[in-house]
Amino acid sequence: MRPMRIVAVVSILLMNGIGLVVGQDNNSPAKTKAPRRPPSLTLTTTAFADGAIIPNKFTALDPSPVSPELEWTNVPVGTVSFVLIVRDPDVAVRRTTNDILHWMLFNIPGSSRGLPEGIPANSQLADGAIQAKRGNGVIGYLGMGAPAVGPYHHYTFELYALDIKLDLGPDATREEVLKAIDGHILGKGMLIGRFHR
Repeated sequence: MRPMRIVAVVSILLMNGIGLVVGQDNNSPAKTKAPRRPPSLTLTTTAFADGAIIPNKFTALDPSPVSPELEWTNVPVGTVSFVLIVRDPDVAVRRTTNDILHWMLFNIPGSSRGLPEGIPANSQLADGAIQAKRGNGVIGYLGMGAPAVGPYHHYTFELYALDIKLDLGPDATREEVLKAIDGHILGKGMLIGRFHR
């Protein structure tokens, strides 16, 4: 067969969709795309951007600091309740002591999509959420207070979506809460703010 005829035959085969791809098994089923994973639980605030400096009204620089407004999206299916833990892990790194718990709430209803600014220091909120005591035995939000000397501290706001409600009261420690949620976490969102005096 002449070269021109070969080219013509190959062109006709390709036009009719009979062409072969080198290295592909044309008898194998078409590859399917892996299903997309749902987006992760996302925690945000209008008070500051993730990783930015926390405004003074939420810190120890204010005589009466308030908790920031928080919002969350991409809630996992089957969420029954949320746990919120706010802490300063940099204390443990720099002073080799336990980090400081600034705020902890649990049994936030699974239908909730946020918390308003300035949550009052009550052990139980109107929606049934429990506000736990901090290390000093005080209930409610503790404003950030890292000293002026040294670098900024990174305050973490950790939100856990759970498939259960916790059978704990306001005296529960963070360690007890973390033990209770083990094996029941459907998703986790985190927000970080920086501060020093």
